[in-house]
Amino acid sequence: MSVPRSVALERTLYTLAAPVLAAAPNLHPDSPVNAVVQLAGVAGVGGWFLACKSDQLGAGRKILRWAPLVLAAAVDVAAGHTSGWGPWGLDALLAGGWAAAGMLVLPFSRHTRAHHRPALATPLPDPLELEPFVEQESAWQPDDGADAFTRSVRQLWENRGMPGRTLVISATPHEGMPNDLEMVLRASEPGRPITGLTVEGVAAAFGVDVSDVQIREVARQYGREGGPGWKEVHVTPDRNEWRRTKTPTTQEWWADRIGCENGPVAASVLLKKVRDAEREVTHYIARVPDERGEPQVNLDALAAALATKYDEGRLFVTRDGADVLVSLWDASPLARTFPASRELLTPDADGRWVTGYLGNGQPARNRVYTDRGAAHGLFVAPSGGGKTQLMGLHVAADALFGAVVWLAAEAPDEKAAKLGAYTDRYGIGALYMLRLLRALNALMEIRGAMVWDDGLVHDWNPTLPGCPYRMLSAYLDEFLSAARHGLYGTEIMDLAETVSVKGRKYGVGLKVAGQSIYVQDGFTQLLCENLRENCIPVVLKVAPKKISDMFKALGIPPENTPGPLPRSFSPEEAGRIARVMRGEPEPPASSDTGGAGWIVEAKHPEVLRTLYMNFNKSLDDYFPDITATLSDHEIRELKTRDLWFDWTLPPQPGEFGPEPDDEDEESPKRSGRRAKTGAPAARRDTVSSPRQALEALKHLSRT
Repeated sequence: MSVPRSVALERTLYTLAAPVLAAAPNLHPDSPVNAVVQLAGVAGVGGWFLACKSDQLGAGRKILRWAPLVLAAAVDVAAGHTSGWGPWGLDALLAGGWAAAGMLVLPFSRHTRAHHRPALATPLPDPLELEPFVEQESAWQPDDGADAFTRSVRQLWENRGMPGRTLVISATPHEGMPNDLEMVLRASEPGRPITGLTVEGVAAAFGVDVSDVQIREVARQYGREGGPGWKEVHVTPDRNEWRRTKTPTTQEWWADRIGCENGPVAASVLLKKVRDAEREVTHYIARVPDERGEPQVNLDALAAALATKYDEGRLFVTRDGADVLVSLWDASPLARTFPASRELLTPDADGRWVTGYLGNGQPARNRVYTDRGAAHGLFVAPSGGGKTQLMGLHVAADALFGAVVWLAAEAPDEKAAKLGAYTDRYGIGALYMLRLLRALNALMEIRGAMVWDDGLVHDWNPTLPGCPYRMLSAYLDEFLSAARHGLYGTEIMDLAETVSVKGRKYGVGLKVAGQSIYVQDGFTQLLCENLRENCIPVVLKVAPKKISDMFKALGIPPENTPGPLPRSFSPEEAGRIARVMRGEPEPPASSDTGGAGWIVEAKHPEVLRTLYMNFNKSLDDYFPDITATLSDHEIRELKTRDLWFDWTLPPQPGEFGPEPDDEDEESPKRSGRRAKTGAPAARRDTVSSPRQALEALKHLSRT
């Protein structure tokens, strides 16, 4: 009878290895052979450990395969610790017993021949015709009279490796759900707990998602055991799919509608949903994987997913690295009225005060000074956009800070006049604005020579004690109209540019209000840049077609340019179809969008609604009791330069150069006040329109 080659080879190896195993520890204790044998034994122990830990079948066969290596190491160690060959030649007996056991059991050969290959020289059987498949009962699960569904589930369970080394006792399908079922499982070895069963293993066996699997404990019932050796498994892909379609969780809804591949915030994962009932807003916080880069948000699609429209002003998105905050308000916060108060308008220790509230509910803050000195201001809004309201907030904040406030308006205005009562100086017209700017230009020279309490001269710093003068804020309403004045416009623009460059370090802030900031409309590039860099601009109610150019002029990159604001903040009333059928007109939309716009700090414009200052009542509650003025020294110096007088008076003799009949005289007083301040006089010969000619004639008639 022939012997398989693997059997003969294994027996030969045991025969040759036994003498070496007995002799090596006795003849050469430090021989590398001992180290090799012991390392092989360690590997065998590791194989035993993995076999015991594994949930797969055949652990005993694996332990048997590694046994020769472990026992050989044990014989080697024992021989090394006995004196000589041991009592009665124990070392040789152990090695011989090891070889005999190996040749008898043949663990390696039996393992490789587990599937019983045909014996040598045995002819192969003739091919037979295929017969229909007949279900064969598993050796692990004997026939217990189970129904056909349970038997099919058992067969699938065994084919998938019997996850967790468990047996299917019963399986029950769910009515109306072809892929849903319940199973009762028991450990394959009676008396042992089920420890290796996981939802991942069950989901992999049935080819479903992990969320479709639930594993529960089995309570003991009459006629059936319970406890840790039993588990109840629910596999419900159909029910979950139906529920996710009809009543999804917030995370599922976000994943299906918003975070999907082509969704409004693609690849985003919802972290949490927060409801602020007091402020009537719902926040969604999501995160985009780092490999996707900066979150990309489709605002219109996001609004549609949230059952709103982006131009209703209820939806606001805030990005913070890979995180995205989506704020959905019950009603647009831009449609609300936020009353101004002295508490909100009072600057804090850093010179910041509340201008209004952002679309996400945060307070929007402006400042009266920066680390560079006095802050300038830039207010842009069309007629009716809330510019005077905004200017009033800034005037109050400066006054509450203790600053001297001057206000010049190009044309009469009811609200501006009411503000003027709370300022140190207020006037109307281009001439008044020019005189104010001349005084500012001279005041910078005066303050540059004023000595502080420490005997030195410093640039203005509100945190440094001992300053001999107050901060001064000059407001120029409708500045561009005054800058285009035929007689005074050129000098107004030149002086404003000078103040914007140097005023901050002398505590002089220039606040410019108008309907445009375009250079082609009258601004110089230098003036626009200085105002922009030393203030927090506020832009209100800009026409949609002007938004791109407006923010480009403010230095905002195209990717940060905001979309237009809605034309109305009132929601559309339902029932339009019924009104059309009845022939009724549509209800009027609220056009009260004054005070809504953007505050531009850094490079990211933020939508805001400014505080509301009620001009129909007294403004005393917004302003301090005492109006700040210049110091006596400053007033004396301005009077010396003939710049401190009633600026509402008509042009004074010599104020704009020598009189025509006094050209040969060189009297300092008749030579013109502007010559002493260093600024150029207005050019009389610049007449390019009928309006300018009329102004020139009026000026000549006055002089």
